[in-house]
Amino acid sequence: MVPRWVLGALTLSVLLGAGPHGQRRWAMYEGEMQDPVDDPPDAWEKTEFAFARLRFRSPRDGFYYSRWGIDANRSERQFVQGLRRLTRLHTRSVEEIVDIDSDRIYEWPWLYAVAAGDWALTESQVLRLRHYLERGGFLMVDDFHGEGEWRGFAGGVARILPGRPIVELEDSHPIFHVLFDLKERLQVPGQNVVHGPGYERGGVVPHWRAVLDGKGRVQIAICFNMDLGDAWEFADDPDYPERFASHAYRLGINYVLYALTH
Repeated sequence: MVPRWVLGALTLSVLLGAGPHGQRRWAMYEGEMQDPVDDPPDAWEKTEFAFARLRFRSPRDGFYYSRWGIDANRSERQFVQGLRRLTRLHTRSVEEIVDIDSDRIYEWPWLYAVAAGDWALTESQVLRLRHYLERGGFLMVDDFHGEGEWRGFAGGVARILPGRPIVELEDSHPIFHVLFDLKERLQVPGQNVVHGPGYERGGVVPHWRAVLDGKGRVQIAICFNMDLGDAWEFADDPDYPERFASHAYRLGINYVLYALTH
């Protein structure tokens, strides 16, 4: 017979979202996240794919959460539910937090970063991101707005991949047609402006941009003047319009599958 205290401990572990290691998977970073949520029961499952979010530094990191942690980790956990339901990709239910100073970055083919318009990159971080991309890694950036933030982001790209231009992706590009045939370009707004102007910080015109390698493969996918992360985060909120959430899921899934197949 299993002692009652063991059953009680297991029950408490499930209720608190704790894994086999006795704590929530990313408890050490939750203080830097905007919207941390409880771990699901399978948070420690080993899977084929995990959604990796880049942890970087910014002069705008605040007391309540850091810039890298905007929408985290509810946003990506909502997104991977769609990835699991709509594809056959064996996906982990929780994200992977990858620090920009760690060589573990090379273990993850997909990286997602928000608010990269004000990232502050050291020379060693620039070199690590360059090596990551040159080895076949894929970086998606999202949720930055306006010309000031664009200059901050583009300045980082110029250091990471010097000489590589940032281009506008044509509607015919394969990244828009991997699984979902996305013929319509929708500016996906943040929850804070979805019932207002639909844009923020002067980012009136949305752009789907990229940095390509020498063979034309997308290395950095750039969602500028839009906020897919909010659309994922608030996908189950009746106040957030379904058409934006659905488009954000389809675009994100296309980007993941492109990264893994090209």
